[in-house]
Amino acid sequence: MHTLKESIKSRRSYYSISKKSTLSDKNLIDLVETALQHTPSAFNMQSARIVLLLGKNHDLFWDNTLKILQQIVPAEKFSDTENRISGFSAGYGTILFFDDIKTIQTYAQHFSLYKESFPIWAQQANGMLQSNIWMLLEDAGFGASLQHYNPLIDESVHKIWDIPESWQLIAQMPFGKPTALPEDKDFAPLENRIKVFGK
Repeated sequence: MHTLKESIKSRRSYYSISKKSTLSDKNLIDLVETALQHTPSAFNMQSARIVLLLGKNHDLFWDNTLKILQQIVPAEKFSDTENRISGFSAGYGTILFFDDIKTIQTYAQHFSLYKESFPIWAQQANGMLQSNIWMLLEDAGFGASLQHYNPLIDESVHKIWDIPESWQLIAQMPFGKPTALPEDKDFAPLENRIKVFGK
């Protein structure tokens, strides 16, 4: 078990993952539900939605994504795409992140003074949710990464899993037990990124 600071520091993008899990499915679902319930949102809007794909549904998601990409990626570049998708498919599961547009619009109408801000606030809340789940997965011994194949896959995802029309796909997070460490990461100098004004 890491401290929160350690989890923030150790969270990385893992592209070498396996179909092994470090948790029971019950505990995995509890982890995701905990993050979904307790991640803050503006006006307590709670517009974020999640679909957790495990087993055959996880495999189906990446098989479907690959078929869609095959239609648009040039043939000479497709092998790289295929290898990348195979890496995601090799994982244990995938988390799909959505925003419920209907909820966002309802709050924008109810609080019209801030109507232009609610879509932005919803994205911010979804980003916090993604980060919270990513760190919880890291803490549990999983490796994960964040992908964005939307909007190319949106229509098929809604059809295959009968997703409500108002749910807008934001991101995808494949995860599994790591089989290799991520590459070293470079950091820009902090003195260029933060200003501190004391008392």
